[in-house]
Amino acid sequence: MTKKLDLHDLDALVLQRRQLLKLATGALGVAGLSGLALGPRLAHAADYRALVCVFLYGGNDGLNTIVPTDTTRHNQYSAVRKGLALPRASLLGLAGSDYGLHPSLSALSSAWNDGHLAPVFNVGPLVRPMTKAEYRKEPNASPLIPDNLFSHSDQQTLWETGTTSSLARTGWGGRAAAALGTTNPVISVGGNGRFGVSDLAAPLVLPAPGATFGAEGLQDSWAPVAARKAALEALYAENHANEMLQAYVKQQRDAFATSARLGPLVKIKPGDTGASSALKQAFASLTGPDGQATTMIAQQLFQIAKLIEGRATVQGDRQIFFAQLGGFDTHGNQIDDNATVGEHARLLKMLGDAMGAFHQAMKNIGMAQQVTLFTQSDFGRTFLPNNSNGTDHAWGNNHLVLGGAVKGRTTYGTYPTLQLGGPDDVGVDSWEQQGRWLPTTSVSQYAATLLRWFGAGDGQLDSILPNLGNFGSKRVLGFL
Repeated sequence: MTKKLDLHDLDALVLQRRQLLKLATGALGVAGLSGLALGPRLAHAADYRALVCVFLYGGNDGLNTIVPTDTTRHNQYSAVRKGLALPRASLLGLAGSDYGLHPSLSALSSAWNDGHLAPVFNVGPLVRPMTKAEYRKEPNASPLIPDNLFSHSDQQTLWETGTTSSLARTGWGGRAAAALGTTNPVISVGGNGRFGVSDLAAPLVLPAPGATFGAEGLQDSWAPVAARKAALEALYAENHANEMLQAYVKQQRDAFATSARLGPLVKIKPGDTGASSALKQAFASLTGPDGQATTMIAQQLFQIAKLIEGRATVQGDRQIFFAQLGGFDTHGNQIDDNATVGEHARLLKMLGDAMGAFHQAMKNIGMAQQVTLFTQSDFGRTFLPNNSNGTDHAWGNNHLVLGGAVKGRTTYGTYPTLQLGGPDDVGVDSWEQQGRWLPTTSVSQYAATLLRWFGAGDGQLDSILPNLGNFGSKRVLGFL
């Protein structure tokens, strides 16, 4: 039987749209700040907790991110990966395990040694636990098969929403913020993705460090502009009998108040005099001559670190953040002549360096135990390379969780059997035996583990993650 795997890159334009999401580098309109539910509670380090999602758009090659180092499996890996295989000597060994990290992730070695880093293997969207035989007997339209597998846009949706339906509208981060009644909605420094959307609120999207955050066209101190802003504030201060109008003006009042409160904090760059010494030290190696972080992901994680440090200004003792790095659709030229360099290595270098700096920042400000960072991505990539020195779309993938509360120095989940056509490869016929791994851990379990630590109870987890109940007693994975 042949089915499901004859997909190509018809969704490439959608991916390009995702990858071209701009971090808002200029002033935001007032409407872009609407839907906020900001209250007066202040955060205290003792009960503060934050989740930081870093989405790797395009589908990160998890098989070259975390590689087995034992002789048998590394030989299996090298025999199939051929020119894409990372030499065993080049890997950053994870002491006490049979795995190593891509050499570009050297900035994370100390986190592993400190017990603050955990790889989670073969994660992907699942309705319920499923064997290869069960998968193969289901028709294409089966409700037991996640929608539109191997499609960028659809799999991004499934990961961001924590569902198996590409029609899902709200994200699991947004639903979690609503269910737990967080003071703020999800705060995104990586664009307006679906992860932070709830039924009643959009994510609060912030620009890069150094940018102006506030009502567009009303930041100038010139008298006519100031008069216009004052007039608008006076209008929004009025009460109205019409409930829809009253709700609208409240949103505008909240927007003005939020931009006034957060604007000065958002504007600080890592090299500015206003940046704390704790954050300056952590991001020093990633700060350019202009005082700005040198990569977009470093800028985003610096912005989040600054907001956590300034949590009394941000307000609330629970906060979910969203950041992103694109470019992982490595169909061609994934490596150069040496398997340890190339486009994938370049992307992982940016990611690892920024994550390492962020974790150091959290340690410097005494918040490492209260902050957990985790990766997500569209899907994994095929075990078998293609003819363009790259890899294609797959399903299950390997991810990283970082933070002081992480039960590190060990791995979680089950690494796939490195056999084309084997028990984890959904392909049967020779042409489709490419190493697209059937996940052994679901997005629901991965998210539930994070949210349990964040403070969600079982009833809340079931409402946030609709498929979680299908995993019985294995609801959480234990890495926190």
